[in-house]
Order: sequence, then C-alpha cells, then structure tokens
Amino acid sequence: MFVSYKWLQEYVDLTGITVKELADRITKSGIEVESVEVLNKGAKGVVVGHVLEREQHPNADKLSKCLVDIGEGEPVQIICGAPNVAKGQKVAVAKVGAVLPGNFKIKRAKLRGEESNGMICSLQELGVESKLVPKEYADGIFVFPSDAPVGADALELLNLDDEVLELGLTPNRADCLSMIGVAYEVAAILGRDVKLPTIELHENDENVHDYISVRVEATEDNPLYAGRIVKNVKIGPSPLWMQTRLMAAGIRPHNNVVDITNYILLEYGQPLHAFDYDRLGSKEILVRRAKAGETIITLDDTERTLTEDHLVITNGTEPVALAGVMGGANSEVQNDTTTVFIESAYFTSATIRKASKDHGLRSEASTRFEKGIDPARTKEALDRAAALMVEYAGGEVVGGVVEVNTLKQEKVTVTITLDRINRVLGTNITKEEVATILTNLQFAFTEDNEIFTITVPSRRRDISIEEDIIEEVARLYGYDRLPATLPIAESKPGKLTSYQAKRRKVRRYLEDVGLFQAITYSLTSEAKATMFALETAKPIRLALPMSEERSVLRQSLLPHLLEVVSYNRARQVENVAVYETGAVYLTKDAHELPEEKERLAGAITGLWHANLWQGEKKAVDFYVVKGILDGLFHLLGLEQRIEYKQAKREHMHPGRTADILLDGNVIGFVGQLHPRVQKDYDVKETYVFELALTDLLNAEVEDIRYSLIPRFPSITRDIALVVDEQVIAGDIQQAIIEAGGELLKEVTIFDVYKGDRLPDGKKSIAFSLRYFDPERTLTDEEVTAVHEQVIKAVEKQFGATLRG
Repeated sequence: MFVSYKWLQEYVDLTGITVKELADRITKSGIEVESVEVLNKGAKGVVVGHVLEREQHPNADKLSKCLVDIGEGEPVQIICGAPNVAKGQKVAVAKVGAVLPGNFKIKRAKLRGEESNGMICSLQELGVESKLVPKEYADGIFVFPSDAPVGADALELLNLDDEVLELGLTPNRADCLSMIGVAYEVAAILGRDVKLPTIELHENDENVHDYISVRVEATEDNPLYAGRIVKNVKIGPSPLWMQTRLMAAGIRPHNNVVDITNYILLEYGQPLHAFDYDRLGSKEILVRRAKAGETIITLDDTERTLTEDHLVITNGTEPVALAGVMGGANSEVQNDTTTVFIESAYFTSATIRKASKDHGLRSEASTRFEKGIDPARTKEALDRAAALMVEYAGGEVVGGVVEVNTLKQEKVTVTITLDRINRVLGTNITKEEVATILTNLQFAFTEDNEIFTITVPSRRRDISIEEDIIEEVARLYGYDRLPATLPIAESKPGKLTSYQAKRRKVRRYLEDVGLFQAITYSLTSEAKATMFALETAKPIRLALPMSEERSVLRQSLLPHLLEVVSYNRARQVENVAVYETGAVYLTKDAHELPEEKERLAGAITGLWHANLWQGEKKAVDFYVVKGILDGLFHLLGLEQRIEYKQAKREHMHPGRTADILLDGNVIGFVGQLHPRVQKDYDVKETYVFELALTDLLNAEVEDIRYSLIPRFPSITRDIALVVDEQVIAGDIQQAIIEAGGELLKEVTIFDVYKGDRLPDGKKSIAFSLRYFDPERTLTDEEVTAVHEQVIKAVEKQFGATLRG
C-alpha cells in the first residue's frame, strides 16, 4: 500500500511529525514501512509556463520554436521536440539553472542554430514512471489545466513535493488497504482524531428504479450489492490533484469517471465499477454464477472462458463484468458516455480469489476483495463517488439506490480483564492506559471492575479473540516498553531422550569406523520406491510432483544411497563408504496418512583400508560390513540377541546376503548387490545394509553387569569338523554352545577349508572352544567329558566328523 504523506494530512493532523518520524512510529507499532520515496528526486527550478507562440523550427522537421511566458517579465524562447506542444498550453518549464532528476542541469543552448532558454518537460523527465503517465501525454509533454497560474511551482502542482510511504501489510491488516484505514491507524499511534470526508449528495426528483433493477441469484457470494445512476456526465480529464494522488499510489489516470472510482478505492478501500448505462443493453443487473463455457471480453481486450466457479455481473443475459476482478469491454465508460451506473458491492473473498487465480488477473479491486473489505462502508463509498461525479464530471444523481442486502453481520465483542493483559505482557499497565489505547483505536468499550467489554468495529476484521486485543494494547503501548524478564518456572536441565541419545551414538560410531553421513531425498521414482524395502506398501504419489524422478515417497534408503555411490564413482572417487538415517513412508491405503519408520542404511565399495608402504590392501567384502554391524550391536548391548541367516532377496547377490534377526524377528539385511543392479548403477562390487532403526533402538537392554577377572585358568580345545558344504557354520556354532553347558564360555571360528584333501561336497570348519569355571580350577577329566558331549552333538545334528 502506497500512502501519500500530503494526502494523509487531510484525515489526520500530522503537525510536528516528519515523514521519517511517522514511518518509524508506524513500524514500531507493528506495520512495517518498507520504504519512503521522495517524489521530487532532486528536481528544482521547474515552473508553469504559458506557450504564447509556436512555430516550426527553421532547420529541423521534428523541433518546434516556442515563445513561453514563465512569469518573469519577458517571454523566453525554448526549442521543444515534443510532438504535442501547441500555442496556448500551460506546460512545465525547467528554467535555465534548474536541475532535473539524475542531477541533469539546464543551461542555455543553441539547437540547430536557434537559441533555447530552458526546457519544456514531460512527466517522465520530472521523474514520473512511464506506466503512470496518462496515455495522452505518454509520448509528449504534460499540459496543465488552463487555470494553472503562470510562474507557479510546477513540482508542487504535480504533487512532486510529496513523500510516499510503502507499507508492507500482512494479510490480516486489510483495514490499511485504504487511506481512511491508514488514517485510523496513524491517529491511534499519535493519539489524534480522524477527520472523515464530508459527503454532500444532492439527488434529483427522478427514481433510480425507473432506470435499473438489481437481482442477485448467488447471495452467498454476493450478500450486498448497491448501485446509483448519475446522468448528464461529461467525460474529460479528472482534476490535477486527483491525477497526481492516483499516480503517487501507483495508478494511471484515465478520465474523470474512472479516476473517481479508483480514487474511492484508495480512499475507502471499497472497489467500485462504473458502467456506461446506455451500453448495458437492458434495465436489469443480474448477479449470478457463470455458466460453464460462457465467455466475456474484459477491459484488457482479452476473451476469457468462464466456469461455474466464477461470479459475473450480467445485464440479465450476458456478462458485463467478472465480479470483483475486471469489467467487461462491452460496457466500459468511453468518451461519449453520458449516463453512468455505479456499482458498489461486497463479494466474498474465496469467490474473487478463485476467479483472480484462474484468469491470472490481480487487480487493485481483487486484492481488496480477497483480503476482505468493510461492508459498513459499501454504500458510503457509493455516495462519495456519486457526489464527486457531480462536482468533477458535471453529473446529476438520480434519486435513490438500487440495493440487494442479505448480509448478516453480527457485532464482534471481546471481553478481557486487565489482569489477563498484564500477565501475558508482563507489564503493570493501568486501566486508564488501556482505556486510552482503546479510545485511540476508536473501539467502543465499557469497563467494570477492571473487566473490559470491547465492541470491535467492522473495519478490523482481524480482531475476534482476547489475544488480538492484547496484541493491540502491546503494540500501541510500545513493544520497546515491554519489560525484559526471565520466565518464572521450575528449571529443569534439558537432555536427549533415550532414543535420541542412542541414535546419536549410532551416528558417531559409524563415522568413527570410517563412514560418511549422506542426506538424500525422501522422494523417488515409482520404479525405485519399493527396491530393497524391508516392508512394502502401496506407493504414495504426490499430487503435483516436480518430476517423475521425485514423484513417490520412498520405502527404502538404499536406492538413493546407491546414487550417491554412483555419483562419486563417476568422479573418480573409487573408495566410498556412506550411511544415512532417515524415514521411510508406509501406508495400507493411499487415502490414509503414511506411517513414518526410521531406517539405517549403508553402502560401501572399493578398498576398506590400504597400507601401501607395507604392500597391504583390504577390499570391502561381506565380513567387513558384517564386522561393522557386529561392533554396532555390541555398542547397543544387543550382540547376544542378534542372529544372521543366509537369505535370498531381490536385487541382492544370492550367495552373499543374510537377514539380520533380533530376538528371532527380521530387522534388516546385509550383503552384496546383485551384479545386475551393480551394472544398472554403474558401480563395482558394492556391499549394503539396511536396518529398522526404530526396532533396534527401542529394544529393551538389560543394565550392564561387570564380572570379576577370572582367578582360575581356562582350558582351550580346538576341533576341525568335516561337514557338507550346505551346512551353515553359525548353526554348528550355536549347537556347540548349547551342548557345552555352563563350562563352555567362548566358541570362535578360526578356519574354513575346502580343497583336494577333502571329499567332493565337503568342507572343514575349525572352532576354538574355551572352558573355565570362575570359582575353581577345572580338571582335564571334566573338560574332556563336556568336550565329548559337544562332539557327539555335532555328529548327531550335522553328520560332522573330526578331521584327522
């Protein structure tokens, strides 16, 4: 919202308040003043001149030689290149010694042999934006009204001695989208009165109902519609003061009738529309929803196809305006217009927002309707416009108003105690101070025993609850005056939850062993959404995806981690080790909110370590990754409850993949990528893992119990067992532990052999078994007896034989 300082002075006494001080006070009260623009832009020495003579320049076809009276005795000769300069005009003249915007200084000069003592200026040369200059002066000089005094300050007449504040309004402060609304705000800040415009409207003896009738079908979209007829208008330029105020607010002047409707929009915040009554084609106005496929040519000469979501103003049959957005070209005011129908209405925000968005039309009117206008000023603005058309267009107002009013507007009342205000703000504001603030805001209220009952004016649609009143008191009392105090409450040290602490521990461990954290998109393609997923569900698609590659919520972290590996490999980074903790999204029904489950995944390829000076290299393999996970499970105190089982999973190598079980339930997997998948991602031998991190970290863990260092020696026995190749070493190890009883404390695999010395289809697995009793020294006989039980158990369960 652009606010002219000089215009604002008509509504509020700003004596003693500079523009900068006012901007500072407004900003401190909660509405940001984004900038203050000085319209002058450094110009000086520009006066009103009267062109006494104009003739063709003798040596140039496109120049004119003018004799101009500038109010300083003898007329001066000025050479002008504007095509519209003519004898008898009142024009803006930059005298010799004047300065124009951009520090352009005017000097005496000779143009094609003829002396020029000054410059006849266009509005653009005086610093006005081209888009705001009236069309008739867009390509030439500006012409003042004939009553402009010769020699007067042209910058003052053009309002270029004004300053304009640009307010950055939040959506809730629609009341300040008008000069009167800003006046109420400024008056409340300064503690001064608001002077509203005086409306003197004189009607003739005719009846408006003889000219026009109004009917509203869509009363929910348009609960209030009012109109007046003004006849015998003479279309011409609006008064200069009105044109300059419109330009200062960013609106280009057109003609007196259209300019008055725009002026009222800025003054009251109430959009109006003027129809050429004779071009309406009927004596009826019908407001309804558009028919599907119906069209209208709007004022910008664009044909627009309407839908049933759009509200239109019609002449009973065809649309003459897209309600609240833009009028139709078939009924616009033109130079030969003599009778005008003025529309003033209250349209609901959602309806106008829909039409504005669908057609890409954002006008000053639609902006105000979208944010909400004050229906209490709808008819007042209509009367003000009609009165101005009488004064500046020579019109005659037909008696009466046509109106349809189904608006039901209940008064908003808020009750709040003084104690509540002070407790929230931490202040000791007195009831007298609160009463003064409410009075300055012009809120009607009563006070009884420090309880305020406040009736909110209709212009302040943003106020409806206690907190709104507290905010009003705070901002006008002064945010800078609110005391800075610490909250009074029981102090408790903050800490991470058990889950958060464990998750941090997991991340630190993985980084300590050499993995780098990656953060990837939660969105993927439909083809990759379910790859590697521990649990699969229906894919969850976005309604408006930015691309097909980012259209579905992921169900596994691995596809994007493999893209990270591929990206690094493509840039000659051969050794990559990355991990990620993040959510996957699962749902049984596409219409239900998905359940987020946290996963931990990793991908490792290349060399795990290399000591080149010692000639040592260790490539990543299954046991490297399994060792990393074993260390993680040990860190979390779960190593005794974890089990690995060989598994076959889609996209994984059939012989180098294992499921990971916690207490017998699958919580993840580890293994090598299938060669086909490695080729698809253009990576070499790559090992991956993915775990259900939520299940892992939520697993209950017993408190750590420390054992004394054994005082008695242990006995170690090694055995090498020959078994079928299909037998899993882990199963044998579990059988040994069960058979060994309490004396067997540790079982370790230290060798696996396949070769010529063994029969086909056989392998040898060597185990080291450690026996001890913490309370005494074991005898060879006791250990031998238990050891024989172990051998018998594996012979019976797996057909194992001792390797000789």
